[in-house]
Amino acid sequence: MQKNHLETVLLALKCLPAHVTEKSYRVPTLWSGKSTGAEEVNPAIYFSEIIEKILGKSSLKKSSSNSSDWRDGAVVYNLFIRLTTAFDHNGDGTISTEPLASGFRETGTLLKAIALLPYIKNLGVNTLYLLPVTEIGTESKKGSLGSPYAIKNPRKLDPLLSEPALGISAEVLLKAFVEAAHLLEMHVVLEFVFRTTAIDSSWIKDHPKWFYWLKEHETPGTFGRPHFDQGTLRRIYEQVDRHEMQALPAPSSEYRDQFVSQPVNVHEENGKIFGTVAEGTRCHIASAFSDWPPDDQQPAWSDVTYLKMHNHDAFNYMAYNTIRMYDSALDNPETFNSSLWDEIADIIPSYQEEFQIDGAMIDMGHALPTRLKQTIVHKAREKRDDFAFWDENFNPSPEIREEGFNAVLGSLPFVIHDIVFIRGLLNHLNRTGVALPFFGTGENHNTPRVCFRYPRQEAGRNFSTFIFTLSAVLPAIPFLQSGMELCEWYPVNLGLNFTDEDRALYPPEKLPLFSALCYDWEKSNDLKPLNSYIAKVLAIRAHYLGLLLCGEVGSMTIPYTSEPDLFAVKREFGKQSLLFVGNSNLYDHRSGFLEFSMESYELYDLISEQKYAIKDYRLEVSCKPGECMLFELP
Repeated sequence: MQKNHLETVLLALKCLPAHVTEKSYRVPTLWSGKSTGAEEVNPAIYFSEIIEKILGKSSLKKSSSNSSDWRDGAVVYNLFIRLTTAFDHNGDGTISTEPLASGFRETGTLLKAIALLPYIKNLGVNTLYLLPVTEIGTESKKGSLGSPYAIKNPRKLDPLLSEPALGISAEVLLKAFVEAAHLLEMHVVLEFVFRTTAIDSSWIKDHPKWFYWLKEHETPGTFGRPHFDQGTLRRIYEQVDRHEMQALPAPSSEYRDQFVSQPVNVHEENGKIFGTVAEGTRCHIASAFSDWPPDDQQPAWSDVTYLKMHNHDAFNYMAYNTIRMYDSALDNPETFNSSLWDEIADIIPSYQEEFQIDGAMIDMGHALPTRLKQTIVHKAREKRDDFAFWDENFNPSPEIREEGFNAVLGSLPFVIHDIVFIRGLLNHLNRTGVALPFFGTGENHNTPRVCFRYPRQEAGRNFSTFIFTLSAVLPAIPFLQSGMELCEWYPVNLGLNFTDEDRALYPPEKLPLFSALCYDWEKSNDLKPLNSYIAKVLAIRAHYLGLLLCGEVGSMTIPYTSEPDLFAVKREFGKQSLLFVGNSNLYDHRSGFLEFSMESYELYDLISEQKYAIKDYRLEVSCKPGECMLFELP
């Protein structure tokens, strides 16, 4: 693989005039593998030295090989670049949305993401998962920067991810980022948004048939879901549960009549896009809402709209049965919005060609028409058969595997707050088997941080330790939400499992998904970072990878422990067996025993590197809050 783009970035840094780089520029010392704190550096020299070290790597393993092993052994670090690499570089206590006088940004950029790669690799990570990096719409913009899910143009990158000081586009920087990752033997997976787009999408002018249009009397940005009475809701639930998609209940005629039919002629007036139909009625793009369950109470998505996947006169409206739980009448290929499907299916191949990416996470993949999703997977795999596909789905089922996906989000982040729920989930998976890996994590950008749940910071760190270690021994892909290693508690977004009180405390102006904020890289929330612990657990996992990836029925059992707060999981495959024991109590020591069929035996805890003895058929253990142990069993 050529290294032209990374070398282009290096040359641009070396050519910066002295007056640009003589300004004060602070960076976290953690980024250089040191302890917490910050140091002043010359940005040109700082970034150049890191890139030179990456370019000096002599062992380049091509990520385009035909081996699929990398997908099975993936260890993921999830970057929202705009947030993950944001920092108060001038020390004034704020994150500026405008470049500093030096031309470098305080919000996260792809240059800083390149510089962060050695830090991430030292955690034991081999796969980088980037939240959307595409151009963002401006109409009804959320927060100071806008939502990365309000995609204005899926083929252009967000210019805010570039560094003005370099005079290099975000596109070139992404190519350099992927090159750098590959040099470090890491893979890059991008998240793609195909079900929705920005309310001011660049597609609107040329392709009005790809959108739902509302009559002008409706207020833009406040459009909401249709209302169903309780009897109709019960019927909807019953039919969907039985997979009976024929004649699903439709919204009221009053709701449906808000939408206009094609053709729509598009116009622009004072920078705003609107449409007109044949009789002269003005109309505008309908904003989106959470559609499942059909009585979902989440606020409307003012900056986003659903793409119109089908053309059918009887289904010219947005509701659960046209944008997710599709009515069977829409299975007819004659209804497919073919030009839109063709455009969507060509996006990932274009990124493969231009940026050499290794995989894709499909946002709301569960809401795409099945045939379209199959086409997306097929076209990407035509170019590269080891291309990874991850699905935003909670169930690691054979059906998802047969669609061509390699992993799913899974439900672990939604049950971690209660050990009883965790036990129930693992017992279920042990009975049914795990058809493909799920993400082993207690948090993602849409859920509460693990540390968010606990008022005492140390308790959050303890539970992060417990959940991460437990996840590492499951048939899962270890998934580090960036900042998790810092014990970051501040939520990225209020998507799932948040309260109305949370939403009042954290409006878009105070949420990093929409506005300029950063992690506590400098102090790690006054706690010791988990970096070394994470690296150690991941090294142990790599040694037992074949055993831990096994998802067969019966390969994951929960032994009895005399102390309920002590949670144990036994993994068995072939002749290998591994035992996890962890204290789920985050405040107090817990002691107890596990029973064995052998009278005596000496075990070795791979984490603490201490020896423990089975005596009289019992293993006595005592764990600090959140402490975990891993034993190889005979």
